[in-house]
Amino acid sequence: MAEEEGEWLPQPDVDDIELVKVLHALGDPVRLSLLKVYSTGRHFSCAPDALGLPHLHKSTVSHHLKIMREAGLTSTRASGRNRYVELRRADLDARFPGLLDAVINALPHQAVSGK
Repeated sequence: MAEEEGEWLPQPDVDDIELVKVLHALGDPVRLSLLKVYSTGRHFSCAPDALGLPHLHKSTVSHHLKIMREAGLTSTRASGRNRYVELRRADLDARFPGLLDAVINALPHQAVSGK
């Protein structure tokens, strides 16, 4: 994200991203669905409707996004009461070349339902 206002939430440095934590974070259908959304390269709020997951409660989405951020998959910027999330594609490609592409290409063309 360019020079935008807000505070970045804690996340691991690139060298501290662990493969086992990344794989654990990707081992859930909801998080795979979130990965698919964020893999478009756009920045989204954490609102379930904005993410195409209106059947999930906001706290559930927040929980999954926290796991993804703590694993090093995403970065989150807090701006007031809003949170904006982006995939750390460049960092993950540098740390684990080809991993994200393999996972994203293995996902069905339609979003994973998370049910």
